[in-house]
Amino acid sequence: MFDRSFELLLSTNYLYIVHYDMLFNTLRAENKMEKPQVFISPSYVAIAKEEFTEEPFEAALVQAVNDIFSVLGESVKQAIYGHLRTVYGINKDEIPNKIEVFASAVEETFGSVGRLIEIKIIERLHSKYVDFCYFPPNGDLDFVGYVSSLRDNLEIKA
Repeated sequence: MFDRSFELLLSTNYLYIVHYDMLFNTLRAENKMEKPQVFISPSYVAIAKEEFTEEPFEAALVQAVNDIFSVLGESVKQAIYGHLRTVYGINKDEIPNKIEVFASAVEETFGSVGRLIEIKIIERLHSKYVDFCYFPPNGDLDFVGYVSSLRDNLEIKA
């Protein structure tokens, strides 16, 4: 059997990713299972901390929105951004600072599907910030509440 595992080590200047290749070799003797033998072969990758920087929240939010709109196709995505710009006065890079207006625009433009788009954006953000937990005050998932809470949580950690 072959198994791989990883370990992250953080030093002053580098992030080390230790990759272990483990080979489990089980020997059989006269139809009896003997104790498995384990061979471990570590390999190291070092990344300078300057190269390992977390993406700012604003950029992550814009990227999440862009990724979800991209699913609809490039021409549709550009039409949505054009609509947001002309009707609601929101440019793509202003979405993080105008999150309430953006949410209203998505809900008004797409109707009930707007809520699904917001949920997909939340899922994309959550895949980036997996340690963040959001508990809606009234039990209903709220896009603006989630994004605001995530932003506040990241500012506290910084």
